[in-house]
Amino acid sequence: MTIDQAMTTDPAATADRAASPYEAATTDRAASTDEAVTTERATGGSPVPSGARLLRGERDWWFLGPGGVARLGDRHVTADGVLRPEAADRLRDSGMFTAPRVRAYALTVLTSTHCNLGCGYCFQNTAQDEAGGSRPPRIARTRLSSGTITSILGFTERQMAAVGLEKLRILLFGGEPLLNPRGCLELLERAADLAPTSAWMISNATLLTPSLARRLSDRGLTSIQVTFDGDRADHDRIRIGRADGSGTFDKIVRNIVKASEVSPIQWTLRVNVSQETFHGVDALIERLVGAVDPARCTLYFARVGDVGVGYANSLLHTGELSAAFTRWQRRALDLGFTVSRPGARKTCVTCGHADGRYGAVVSADGTLASCWETAGKPDWEVGTVTDGYLPGEETRDRWIACQDLYRFDENARTLARFRDVVDTALLDHLRETGRL
Repeated sequence: MTIDQAMTTDPAATADRAASPYEAATTDRAASTDEAVTTERATGGSPVPSGARLLRGERDWWFLGPGGVARLGDRHVTADGVLRPEAADRLRDSGMFTAPRVRAYALTVLTSTHCNLGCGYCFQNTAQDEAGGSRPPRIARTRLSSGTITSILGFTERQMAAVGLEKLRILLFGGEPLLNPRGCLELLERAADLAPTSAWMISNATLLTPSLARRLSDRGLTSIQVTFDGDRADHDRIRIGRADGSGTFDKIVRNIVKASEVSPIQWTLRVNVSQETFHGVDALIERLVGAVDPARCTLYFARVGDVGVGYANSLLHTGELSAAFTRWQRRALDLGFTVSRPGARKTCVTCGHADGRYGAVVSADGTLASCWETAGKPDWEVGTVTDGYLPGEETRDRWIACQDLYRFDENARTLARFRDVVDTALLDHLRETGRL
């Protein structure tokens, strides 16, 4: 849409997922790094809102603001790539500068901190398996109990009342949440007595049965995020059973198909990209479309990050990588998968507020963390559901946000440029194919 018909992001076109600076969605072409421009500069005394982006497309400019996306012409932007004051006023008047109001409290609960897989890159590992096997050491094992659920819901009720929120959105997380299916079901069932509740889950799907999928769906679960580590051969070398090192690809696909037959669950299929999986991603996309219903699936691609557990990813954010993201995203769209639209840089509702205002991350034992990445890790607790959050002076050094613990071999400018290139390509392709 043009500046006169500013397009807000369609919630139905996106899916719940773990945010990452690497999941920059792209499609149609391999744009050069010089073709993407980001600006957060002031416009004639009228500042662009924090997180807004201005991208130079092949034929248009794209404004990505807190309130949505708008297509601009050259007349709306200066030769230096700065939004003109009159264009900024139009965007502000159309709501592009205003973020949607938070409508639901975002509660993440680790129902089990244990996992039945032995992925070497997991941020919940504490090191690599010294024997080179499938059992890297992990965070301490805990399991959600009925008593802790009671404490979690009491805490949640207090937090929601403090900010005036009446709806609840739960993420079932782990470890592997389905190692404690009873905890998942009980939490969702009891939460429904507290507030209108919907839920999603991040799971490896190896333990998902049709019966369990139906029961979770009946209790408000709407979507599940599942990860693939490249095509089958690569996946079965990397995403392996913790007990015996066995492959998991076929089991995951089979469980998705069977769960889809008995429930309306939607799927977000995250494809991990590393030097180990890069060359098999094209084949993976073709394999998936022959197995699952693409109309019920969102595909997104995420470079595996280094979280300091001894697993490094040698892929750099070069033109080759952005071209690959472009090719993968375009093929996914052509095959009927959903690809999430780019947007402004947003503050995470959970870890982006140091007082846990709009959401919380709770480990299975009731301790609070600021983010998924520190949940269950000693010395990172920021409170408990029984006593609430610790004072700010005690949590200042423990309150981390998404990606804060990741290590990068490239500077922030290179990472931002990569995201801009691939997001610009996606927006250009969506416009060219009539999807915007």
